[in-house]
Amino acid sequence: MAEYSTNDGAAEAETPLTRAERKQARRLKRFDNPWLNPKLMWGVGLLLGIIALGLLGRIFWDPDLVFVGSGLPRQTPFGFENMRGQAGTLAHPLGTDGGGRDLLALLIIGAPNTLFVGLLASLIGMSIGIFLGFSAGFLGGRTDDTIRVLADVMITIPPLLILVVFQSSFGDVSLTMMALLIAGFVWQSPTRLIRAQVLSMKRSGYVQMAQLSGAGTFHIMFREMMPNLVPYLFGSFIASVTTSIVTAVGLEVLGLGPQRIPTLGRTIYEAINAGALIQNLWWWWGLPTLLLATMFIGLLLINLGLDEVSNPRLRKLS
Repeated sequence: MAEYSTNDGAAEAETPLTRAERKQARRLKRFDNPWLNPKLMWGVGLLLGIIALGLLGRIFWDPDLVFVGSGLPRQTPFGFENMRGQAGTLAHPLGTDGGGRDLLALLIIGAPNTLFVGLLASLIGMSIGIFLGFSAGFLGGRTDDTIRVLADVMITIPPLLILVVFQSSFGDVSLTMMALLIAGFVWQSPTRLIRAQVLSMKRSGYVQMAQLSGAGTFHIMFREMMPNLVPYLFGSFIASVTTSIVTAVGLEVLGLGPQRIPTLGRTIYEAINAGALIQNLWWWWGLPTLLLATMFIGLLLINLGLDEVSNPRLRKLS
């Protein structure tokens, strides 16, 4: 039996761990990884569920039902013509919209489209933000002044107003074009965040040691700084996805954005425009809204989880 000395000098016996206890200790240590944060896992699970709806739903349900119908009803002084919306049946488990289109097929096609716009706009915005943020923070001088002023000016411009004017001028746009438009307004926040972090890291000891040892600019940026920025980049990316989806859905609910491509925002717009609220067709607007709320809750949980990963104090409080 092994023995060891405590601070007061008394020898105490150490009970050897059994095989089962050692196995349990290794399991607990493995789950102590900060990236296995419950909020982060729940958020990722919700988003994966929505992605699975789009991918697997096409296998188990006919997505072409989204195009089967007589078109949207028209409002007349006497009510709505061709209103064919019905509640869930065996043929249409989630019901149909006012034009007779299957709502489950609309969600299977529309949810991934909405998520695609948010992800693509955020990827483009983050790429611009990383480049400009690193350039401003690392190079400093006139480069920093120019980028900082440009970001400050862009923040003062209301993006929704510019996007409404642009889309009103060009009419129907594709999902990719819409993502590009939104990306032009979501790069400022990551640029400011990365610039501030790079300025802080430039004064740290390990960066100054790398500079004194003759390391090149790219080595310092991508080998010394970038690993420490990963949690912040993930958090900024998730915030950009949320902003991009809110902007896209806001445009679609106003009747802008893609006109012939099903999305969650477009479905809500059609439901409101066809009087689904007063016709008591709650499933037409309620189910897309519920799916959007689930998407936002998932993104929020991921953001909270990433905050705890990057901040040990928050991990201790949770």
